[in-house]
Amino acid sequence: MNPGAPANPLLTLIELARRARAAASGNELAFLAVNDTRLLAPYRQAALWFGAGGVHTLSGVVAVEANAPYAQWVGTLCRTLATQHTAGGALAVDPAQLPRDVGVAWSEWLPAFATWVPLRGLRRRDDAQANATANTADAAGLLLAGDAPLSPEQLAVLDEWMDTWQHAWRATHRRSAWSVAALPARLRGWWNGGPQGKRWRRRLGVGLVLLAVLCLPVRLTVLAPGELVPANPATIRAPLDGVIADFAVRPNQMVAAGAPLFSFDQAPIDSRLSVAREALGTAEAEYRQAAQMVLNDPRAKPQLATLLGKIAEKKAQSGFLEGQAQRSRVLAPQAGIVLFDDPSEWIGRPVQTGERIMQVASATDVEIEAWVPIGDAIPLADNAPLHLYLAASPMSPVSGTLRYMSHRATARPDGSYAYRVRARLDAPIDQRIGLKGTAKLAGERVPLVYWMLRRPLASIRQFLAV
Repeated sequence: MNPGAPANPLLTLIELARRARAAASGNELAFLAVNDTRLLAPYRQAALWFGAGGVHTLSGVVAVEANAPYAQWVGTLCRTLATQHTAGGALAVDPAQLPRDVGVAWSEWLPAFATWVPLRGLRRRDDAQANATANTADAAGLLLAGDAPLSPEQLAVLDEWMDTWQHAWRATHRRSAWSVAALPARLRGWWNGGPQGKRWRRRLGVGLVLLAVLCLPVRLTVLAPGELVPANPATIRAPLDGVIADFAVRPNQMVAAGAPLFSFDQAPIDSRLSVAREALGTAEAEYRQAAQMVLNDPRAKPQLATLLGKIAEKKAQSGFLEGQAQRSRVLAPQAGIVLFDDPSEWIGRPVQTGERIMQVASATDVEIEAWVPIGDAIPLADNAPLHLYLAASPMSPVSGTLRYMSHRATARPDGSYAYRVRARLDAPIDQRIGLKGTAKLAGERVPLVYWMLRRPLASIRQFLAV
């Protein structure tokens, strides 16, 4: 036996096994392998290597510098040895059997003799994120280098020690029954494992199942911004040109039919009405004077027809202005909720005849309005289902059926174009008009693969068309 070997290797083996079982972490076990194994077999340098991650621990070094030339060369050497020796116990390394690019630097980094101990089925804890080839991902080994070769007795004791050490390593790195990090590796092993015939049958079965899933019919759906709007509102427009003086109602206020809504500034209307009435009185006075003159001078009779026409004209002007004075006080045509913006934005603002001021809508006469973008326009059948997920209550969708979809896209305030969609509610709701959300429109059933590729294919088609 080599003089550097321990006096009683069995007792030393038992002591090392006890320390391995008591190790609390993988790093402690790695330190034990590269530094305390010399109690069984003499060596100068040792390296613990894993196929997934490279050199893990070096003897006499606290931390391994992965980019150091020595660590890189040792990693290449260990990978070569793991490829050449896939089974068996500890064995001596012959530099002459190594590739030229590895063996030429042997004398620069290692002593003359080295021993390789293969370790199978071991992985580092971070191997799920390591870049390793499939052939050596599960390989590992312990490299011992010294000035003299190890005897067969030392190799046998070393094999027994490393078998005990591997058991301790597996216990420390025991995998859980289910791990997301290990899932890709498990799937790769299942996909590539087994005999070639069985493997190809498995892949064919997966392909057929995937093809069947892609052909499953699913409902083609699109999402669009939606809102609860009145179904048949009464639109209140400006009955004349003028300036709004005040409002008698507040936004979202309930009003009865005939209730006052707002009024115009009366001063210009009253002024023009007074002028028209004075002009009418003057025309009537001129007519009476001309009628008296006819009694004394029959030649003045033709003037009566002209004066009568003037009186009719002034009466028409006066009646028109009286009608405007009445229309300047706008009343609600029906009972409902008053829908308009902030009153302060309207008071004192000049409006033109026909300009929309507000709407009066029934609280129960509500429907869904959605705007479908041009890229999401899909064929929709009559009475197609529609669901509106309100931002105020996303867990309680409002259901409806399609009433119509406009045939022409309309410009939106944000500059985009979209198709207007209106849908009647399936049941009365207690949500107020004006709430917004996301509408989900359901079209016809299509294969799953078409549902997945519809938008990408449309983008590719537009790109190729350009």
